[in-house]
Amino acid sequence: MELILGLEPMSQFDAAVLPMYACFGPARDLTPYRARPARVDMIEVNTEHSWGAELSAQLDLSREDAAEDLLFNEIIWRGVKGTDSSMPPPVRAGFVLAEWEEEGD
Repeated sequence: MELILGLEPMSQFDAAVLPMYACFGPARDLTPYRARPARVDMIEVNTEHSWGAELSAQLDLSREDAAEDLLFNEIIWRGVKGTDSSMPPPVRAGFVLAEWEEEGD
């Protein structure tokens, strides 16, 4: 998006990704979109007896990034994937854009 608007990347992750040029074709596809019906219950909600309900109530959600991220992710993971599903370990990464000068510069 930054490339389209002519802006600098907003984060290291934006700076490291490949542009989305391959997502766009030379011709428009005007075929109408057909929505698929939901395959899950759209009314079902977590209850106070759901896995992680007590832990969720203790999280500080009053501002961004205040909740402990690994615990929050596990609560969400088990809520979506099932209480017996093990959450995969997190992958933490950083990007370094190295700059160097050629000899003689």
